[in-house]
Amino acid sequence: MPDMALRVAERLTGLKWMLSTAESCTGGMIAAHCTDLAGSSAWFDRGFITYSNKAKAQMLGVPNELIAIHGAVSEPVALAMALGAVYWSGAQASIAVTGVAGPSGGSPEKPVGTVWLAWCINGIVSAEIKHFDGNRNQVRQATVKHALLGLIMRLPE
Repeated sequence: MPDMALRVAERLTGLKWMLSTAESCTGGMIAAHCTDLAGSSAWFDRGFITYSNKAKAQMLGVPNELIAIHGAVSEPVALAMALGAVYWSGAQASIAVTGVAGPSGGSPEKPVGTVWLAWCINGIVSAEIKHFDGNRNQVRQATVKHALLGLIMRLPE
């Protein structure tokens, strides 16, 4: 994944953009991969680790009603997290992730490995759901990889 973080760094540096992250199930792993690179302060602004629903509401402005209606692991919440990360940081790009990393916490509707990822790129938001296999660490690592790849795919050239 260092290669992906490097690609993100090159693209954001070229655009003169900043990135912020809003992470639940990964607990800051995306931000850690980004800041493992020397000089990342030129393109990485901040990371919000919003593991609890209360943190999502307080730090990112995710409406409590949205969480109550759709659940924390949902498209509307992921989109709101991505928008909140941009709003509260002033960055031009954000990544947001919320999911069930396991080994417990899953349900028939949202089994372990279910992750919603969202991106906000210069005001345009998008999201997708993924179902990753494996143990807790494998789900989290796959989420980081897909989040960075999704950002690369969405950033302008």
